[in-house]
Amino acid sequence: MNCREFVDFLSSYIEGELEDEPTRVFEDHMRLCPPCLTYMDTYRETIRLGRFACRDDQGPPPEDVPEQLIQAILAARRSG
Repeated sequence: MNCREFVDFLSSYIEGELEDEPTRVFEDHMRLCPPCLTYMDTYRETIRLGRFACRDDQGPPPEDVPEQLIQAILAARRSG
């Protein structure tokens, strides 16, 4: 597996959708390629932060967030 293939399989790996052999090949590449491991870690963090940002129960935004930005985000969420 090369780095490009690693990226192609990343989502399926994280979702647990790979069969045993592709999972082994994926994990072998990850052990041998620190940049891909870092990429996977940042990908997971991006998913986590995205889910957090889309939660409805997160309370009011911090006071230093401009109202115009808040309204733009809310408008984008309403439009789909």
